[in-house]
Amino acid sequence: MAASRKLSALRLPPLPTIREIIKLFKLQAVKQLSQNFLLDLRLTDKIVRKAGNLTNAYVYEVGPGPGGITRSILNANVAELLVVEKDSRFIPGLQMLSDAAPGKLKIVHGDVLTFKVEKSFPKSLKRSWEDDPPNVHIIGNLPFSVSTPLIIKWLENISNQNGPFTYGRTQMTLTFQKEVAERLVATTGSKQRSRLSVMAQYLCTVNHSFTIPGQAFVPKPQVDVGVVHFMPLIEPKIEQPFKLVEKVVQNAFQFRRKYCHRGLGMLFPEAQRLESTEKLLQLADIDPTLRPTQLSLLHFRSLCDIYRKMCDEDPQLFGYNFREELKQRKDKIEEKEESNGLQMPL
Repeated sequence: MAASRKLSALRLPPLPTIREIIKLFKLQAVKQLSQNFLLDLRLTDKIVRKAGNLTNAYVYEVGPGPGGITRSILNANVAELLVVEKDSRFIPGLQMLSDAAPGKLKIVHGDVLTFKVEKSFPKSLKRSWEDDPPNVHIIGNLPFSVSTPLIIKWLENISNQNGPFTYGRTQMTLTFQKEVAERLVATTGSKQRSRLSVMAQYLCTVNHSFTIPGQAFVPKPQVDVGVVHFMPLIEPKIEQPFKLVEKVVQNAFQFRRKYCHRGLGMLFPEAQRLESTEKLLQLADIDPTLRPTQLSLLHFRSLCDIYRKMCDEDPQLFGYNFREELKQRKDKIEEKEESNGLQMPL
């Protein structure tokens, strides 16, 4: 027992610096993949501290790159660290870390958007959703190009309690472009309030932990970076299927500078748009002249509940997409113009 405690307290042996790793393996950030390396281990340590106590935790790190945050996680006395890296150039440097921490680091060469982490950790870690969070954490310095689709994917997993959240209310500590971080935590009425604000906050307690200046990264991005911590809620603030909530919220913010009835109207086919939009807002008890940014989570809960009832009454409604209707109308106009053109005399 004493030996296992001593093993968990081991720190990594002296290793080349992250800058030296980059030179050793001739690594260069790929602009198209929005890669930016964080070299300051004081900052990577700070990110890991914001995740909470990781002693004997199981950690899933996404996009480790040259391994800066990876080192800080390993030095936090974790039980096991699983890293998923898409870019094969980083694998040799990560393997060096694995060799320095025997049995602690597992490396997967794969894509975080498709990787299934739910089978990667022991089943004994699973907790019921109502219990305290499991000793499982997600940490990552996300490339800007995948950060938004990835967090939306994980939010859907939270709603369905699957994927990384089969273990329970797994906490996440992730980096985002500062503007995105501000949207994730934006309150009702603020300029940054957006689709992301509502989708994240109806499922999680979201905190913008701190901001990292752009010059801390190599190459330096055009913007600063925000570190955001997510704690899934026991009870979501909107109790409707994720796809339904997402559709209502997306449409509400479709025209963010106009009154909310404008975007919400896009939930309905044109032939019934005015009548159905008026019914939705009236039953949800919402002023149609509120801007989308002024709609609170309570407003969205009412909208989603009423829209769900309307979909139950008309099963075809949920499948309606106003863009498809616009495209069909455009195609018909083009067909008519072509037909008229063929009939014109020479």
